[in-house]
Amino acid sequence: MRVPDVLYRFYENSLARGLSGDKLPHHVGVLVDGNRRWAKLAGAPTAHGHQAGADKIVEFITWCEELGIKVVTLYMLSTDNLNRSSSELEQLMGIIGNTVDRLGESKRVRIQPVGAKDLLPVELSKKLAQLAEETRSCDGVHVNVAIGYGGRREIVDAVRDFMLEASAAGKSLDEAASEIDVDAISRHLYTKGQPDPDLLIRTSGEQRLSGFLTWQSAYSEFYFCEALWPDFRRVDFLRALRDYADRQRRFGS
Repeated sequence: MRVPDVLYRFYENSLARGLSGDKLPHHVGVLVDGNRRWAKLAGAPTAHGHQAGADKIVEFITWCEELGIKVVTLYMLSTDNLNRSSSELEQLMGIIGNTVDRLGESKRVRIQPVGAKDLLPVELSKKLAQLAEETRSCDGVHVNVAIGYGGRREIVDAVRDFMLEASAAGKSLDEAASEIDVDAISRHLYTKGQPDPDLLIRTSGEQRLSGFLTWQSAYSEFYFCEALWPDFRRVDFLRALRDYADRQRRFGS
């Protein structure tokens, strides 16, 4: 092993040893951004960048397993992304389907799709539902795959579900409106029953959330990394976790 590789491995191991389990986030959300730019810089087709990003997702979940991260939400495809060319979307949907299959094959992670299923191709929607059922009893990392996801759409869907539930219970519009509060909306989110994300990571140098977990991220800590997602390394993840551990969380106060 070359000297630079030895030093790099030493630094990575030093970072890992310095992390205290009680200061690690329980739920990490990741905006896996930069696949298209990575492909462009490499002079490769866009699909090559999406595939490299998919391979990184599988690797990333392994890191989370090793570190004891319990819940991960991956922003894989937004509602805005659905406006891309039909050829790119077709390739991307295939890569996404293959990626969730690979995660499911491990038999170690629980997969839960979060997003507007009606916006997805029928076959992908069926695949996600099947994997969610097949991995329901897995006690490893809980992986939310945000596909066809938009934060505003999620809140609209939550309010709609709440109102439909109230209507089915025979409640008037006024009665339903009087019962709407934070807990009522939270119970109808795609991630209902889960803890809100402690840490949100975005790669590629962009410093915005782009509608990712709009409701759930109210008190999350944010970490922005310059690396494009396919180039995101374990040491980058460890740095994000160290940064999170060093912060004093105020939860809005």
